[in-house]
Amino acid sequence: MTIFVYGSLKRGQSRSAVLAQQRFLGHVVTRPKYRMYDLGAYPGLVPHDHGRSIEGELWGVDEGCLAELDQIEGVPTLYRRAQVELEQCQHDDVQTYFYQGPLEGRPDCGRRWP
Repeated sequence: MTIFVYGSLKRGQSRSAVLAQQRFLGHVVTRPKYRMYDLGAYPGLVPHDHGRSIEGELWGVDEGCLAELDQIEGVPTLYRRAQVELEQCQHDDVQTYFYQGPLEGRPDCGRRWP
């Protein structure tokens, strides 16, 4: 499975160790269809009619890691894993974690976090 990460799972961030044994595929950018909000210790990505391109990383992960990521991200309650659209990407069916909680009062993070 190919996963787009944009927050605490990125290299150098608080949860990056989860991906340590997986395959880093490079830096990528989404199509301008999303917004990212600051949720405190981590961000939340959501589809948005007035979206922007979000910077992140692409990872090839095995089934065991994917199950661990789903648990960390609180799937299916806090986040849902679904296909994300990327600019100039050679990989098909890339998925990411979309936030499903309330956004009132949450600041927009811009194109990248942090």
